Amino acid sequence: MKYQKFLVIAGVLFVAVLFSSLSITSANFNPQSEKKNQENKNQKADDKNKKSDDEDDGQIIKLGTQLVTVPFTVTEKSNRYVNDLKKEDLEILEDGKPQQVESFDRQTDAALTIAMLIDISGSQEFTLPIQISAGKKFFERILRPKKDLAAVVTFQHESELVQDLTSNMQKLERALDDVRIPVAPSAIPSGRGTPPINGGSHIGATAMYDAIYSTSGELLSGEAGRRVIILLTDGQDTDSHIKMREAIEKAWRHEVIIYTIGISGSTGIASGDLKKIASETGGRSFVPRSEKDLDEAYAQIDEDLRSHNILTYQSSNEAQDGSFRTIVVRVKNRKDLTVRHRRGYFAKKEGA
Repeated sequence: MKYQKFLVIAGVLFVAVLFSSLSITSANFNPQSEKKNQENKNQKADDKNKKSDDEDDGQIIKLGTQLVTVPFTVTEKSNRYVNDLKKEDLEILEDGKPQQVESFDRQTDAALTIAMLIDISGSQEFTLPIQISAGKKFFERILRPKKDLAAVVTFQHESELVQDLTSNMQKLERALDDVRIPVAPSAIPSGRGTPPINGGSHIGATAMYDAIYSTSGELLSGEAGRRVIILLTDGQDTDSHIKMREAIEKAWRHEVIIYTIGISGSTGIASGDLKKIASETGGRSFVPRSEKDLDEAYAQIDEDLRSHNILTYQSSNEAQDGSFRTIVVRVKNRKDLTVRHRRGYFAKKEGA
């Protein structure tokens, strides 16, 4: 009897323990509870990933900002280059507003892509041989095989690509040797820079702005390294379809630096226009009086291109409106220095 009573009590305890275990197991594996726990884990992971994506070393990445690259040179009054600048020495303004300089570097080994534009209108007849001789020496001085490229373009009423971009010196020299002043009709006095009376021919006319525009946009755009135009002319434009401002804007869009060399012709030199084209694009303007002066101008251009600095900044203006924005680069507390760079850039346009 006692044994039977023991078995009953033991059975009751076993059932109670079993029920309790099933209840706990059921509670622990409740589908709704498990789903909620997993959602919480996923949310935490998403938050962590989002934080990682939005931050880089503690800095918020702003979508839509534009990285602007500005090549520039700095010289003293004696024309000596200043090459010991540091990032903290510089300040940059965009449309008058201070910007944060992201990086700064001095580049002495950048690849060069150079187009030599030669005015072959009638006014250049007597100076052309000197221009060709100096041009050859410039290419020999500056071009590095398999690294730099150069082209020869002539212009009067229309532009002509005499030699496409190449690093082959022999091709460039042959191209320069082939440059000629077109033969004018007998009715037109030689050396005059005016169109002929009959109006059907434009021999002797000068379309300088058209030449700058087409060379910047068609020949140099998309090329690697520093893009440069060497413009040899008296600056007297008599036949362009576009205006000076349009030619300069085209150079801005494709980050082309223009160096102008004013070659005296029968009508004088438009030095003011040539200075404006050069300064607006970050180059220089020269007016040589002799072959020696011309060689020195080329030597100065060579040194300029080898002494360029590069700074970059993220524009604080996030609008993608295609607007033109002015740039000013200054060296802090050094008003005696001259800083040369392009005057500005065009912002990206949304959808373009």
